Parts: sequence; structure tokens; C-alpha cells
Amino acid sequence: MKVVLVGAGSREFGPATIRDLLLSDVLCAHGLEIVLMDRCPDALPERQRYAEAVAGRLGRRPAPSVRWTTDLREALDGADAVVTAIEVNRYFYWAQDFHVPRKYGFRQVYGENGGPGGLFHALRNMGPMLEIARAMEQCCPGAWLLNYTNPLTKLCEALTRLTSVRVVGLCHGVFQGMQQVARLLELDVHDLDAKASGLNHFTWFQSLRHRTTGEDLYPRLRERERAAHWLAEWDEIALSRILFRVFGLYPSPGANHIGEYLGWAHDFLASSLLQFFYDPLEGHPWETGRVPTWIYNLDEHPTGVPLFPGRPLPRVKPDREERSGAAEGAIVPSGELAIPILEGVFCGEERALDAVNVPNAGYVPGLPEGAVVEVPARAGAGGVHPEAMPPLPEGILALLRAQVSINRLLVEAYAEGSRRKLLQALLLDPTCPSYRAAVQLVDEMCRLQQDVLPPLAW
Repeated sequence: MKVVLVGAGSREFGPATIRDLLLSDVLCAHGLEIVLMDRCPDALPERQRYAEAVAGRLGRRPAPSVRWTTDLREALDGADAVVTAIEVNRYFYWAQDFHVPRKYGFRQVYGENGGPGGLFHALRNMGPMLEIARAMEQCCPGAWLLNYTNPLTKLCEALTRLTSVRVVGLCHGVFQGMQQVARLLELDVHDLDAKASGLNHFTWFQSLRHRTTGEDLYPRLRERERAAHWLAEWDEIALSRILFRVFGLYPSPGANHIGEYLGWAHDFLASSLLQFFYDPLEGHPWETGRVPTWIYNLDEHPTGVPLFPGRPLPRVKPDREERSGAAEGAIVPSGELAIPILEGVFCGEERALDAVNVPNAGYVPGLPEGAVVEVPARAGAGGVHPEAMPPLPEGILALLRAQVSINRLLVEAYAEGSRRKLLQALLLDPTCPSYRAAVQLVDEMCRLQQDVLPPLAW
């Protein structure tokens, strides 16, 4: 099996996916060729040495073939699967995505996947992702494209509407939501049998059961959420708790991501003013080249308020090194789902998948057919099989439908080179303060990011 990692020079994606591949007994037993591809060659020899070292430590015999290249078509030739995680000058452009909309009165948070920042982030990555997919159509037309690149839903929407490749979008956001629920219930997360549906970074748990007893955990979750201290893990779950109380289902993954799709979410993110903070007297980051410090939220550094009185304060998240499995040279799985899919599709191993992003075919009733949605699935010899979920409440569907329309208009804006279609998407966004602000934002962002955006005209 030939697996190509596009974006393999990444500090997190490259090593983590290499480890996942080499930890898979069934993939290695079937014979494995790994091709590391990146436009920037600087880190690729190191990634190859790392892969060979991991294979040696795991005692893989015969050792999988590992090589690297900067030539996309050479990498893709005859591939069975392509795994993508790409980004261009990530934090430099993210700082623009975050601050420029705020200058025009947009009350967005985070700005990675939703809101005006998410629109421009998607447009920057849409061209490179479509380049990969169109090269796949010629070099490996039957291959699977497993995409981690954000904004996940918007890019998968473009890939499914504008190319013929088989694409599945993957994200661990649902598992983050499961961890929050487990902390509220004071259970081990592995005791949860949870199923969620919706859109990536905006999913809702429709079923929460105890894996062993089958108990419906929603009644207990309602009690525990009411008993929890309001300020505990504020930046991570306060918004989720409000949505749970109002709409009746617990959402995932957390305030930064969910809040991107809501016009009022900034009230529930205390770190909003700290993200990408800089002093404008010293010049804007996109003029000086000095990228401000990026923080996810204040809960990366616990506030000192436990969820429940008398309980010790848990550390909400491990640090970045531990999350990537790189601490102390550990060879541990990342928990991402690309490799379970390959084990299922190519080796016939049945694998349960918490969440896949695929075109809707009745999987989320009430959302348009063909829109990319996130649902549980199973992978096996017959492919990836998404699960049809029960209908979501109307209030939740209304929140999701707006984003579905925004995503579709964005793909049309890219395909048609149209600022007018982009403006339509922006005017639908819940954070948009005015028509004038939307027009000015489109023009300024197209000027600031002209080197990395597709050509767009009025």
C-alpha cells in the first residue's frame, strides 16, 4: 500500500501520522510504502530519518519503504491513499484573519474555521487543496483523500463539489466534547458511548450512554452541569453549557470553535482580547512581520476554580508536546482517524469512527443533500459507511443551515472568482455588523492577502 503524506514537513502532522502508520500491525503486515511530500524540503530528510528510526524501534521487518519528495505528481503516482494537512505561513495570516475583521466591527472569535476569518482562511487553502485533488484525478484516480486541513468543512465542500476524488474530512473535535462531558460526569472518557452530528466544530451529542451499562447519561449530565461552578474551565465550556441549557443537547468541541458560528459568543470567551494581542502603536503584524503570541484560551492555564467544590483541579489539556505524542520520544498513537480508515478499507478490519465529514445523503435530516456534514461512521472492506442520525431540533438545524449556505456560496465565490458571492457569504455571517463593513473587509483582505488568495473581482 502506498500512502502519501502531503504537508509532511509539519512539526505535528508529519511525526504523528508517521507514528500512526508504523504502529499499525495490519498496515505494516500488508506492506507499506510511505511517501513524504512537502513544497518546502527543509524538514523532509529529518522526517524520513524519524520514520526509519520509529520503524526500527518497533521492529518492523521488513522495514516499510520511506522516501520524500517535493514533486506532487511524483508522490501521488499510483497512491492508494493521500493524507493532507497543509498550511501557508499559518500564524502570520491567522493574525490578519483575527484582527482585520474586528477593525470593521465583526465580533468574531478565533477566526480559523468560521466567521469572516474562516472565509479567507478557506480561500487561501482552497487552491492548494484543489491542486492536490486534481493531480490525484490524473495520478491516482481511485485513491482516498483523507483531509485534516482546515477549515475542514469548507475545503471538503470545495473538493466534493469541484472534483471527483473520494474525500473524507477528519477532526478530533467530537472527542474533545466527549472529554468535557466525561469531566462533568466524573467518568473516564472511555466509558462514554457518544454519538454526535452536525457540522465540523459545530456538532451536537444526540446520544450519551454508558458503554458498559447502556444507561442514558443525559439526565445525569443535566444535574451535573447545574451543580458545576460557572467559572470552572470558563473559556472551554461556558458557551457549551449555555447552548446545552437553551437547545437541549450538548455541543462540541468548545467555545473557540463553536463560537465562530455565533454572533454573541464573545461574551463567553474571556481570552478573546488576549488572542493574538499586540500594541498597534508598534505597528500591525502584517506590516512589521512580527507575529503576535497565539494562545488557544485561558483554560490551557487553569484558572484555579474546580468544576465541583472539594474536587482537585485537573489540568484541562496536556501541553502541545504531550498531545503530539512526542514527549520523551514516546511512540504512541495520535488518536486521529486516518489510519483506522485505511485499516478498514484496505485490510478489512472493522473500525468504528467517532466522526467523519462527508457529503450529506440523509445522514443529517433537515440539512441539504450534498452539504458536507459530520456524523459517526464505520470503516470496513466495503469502504466508509456513515451513520444516518435522528433529526436534530429545529433551533439547532437553523444555526447549521446558515453555515451550510455560507459554505456553498464560498465555493461558488472561488469557482467564479467572484467578490460578490464572497460578499453574499459574509452578509449571511452572524457576526456581520453592516453592509459597508462587509464590503470594506472584502476589499482590504483581498489586498492584504493578494499573494495567497485566488483572484476575485467584483
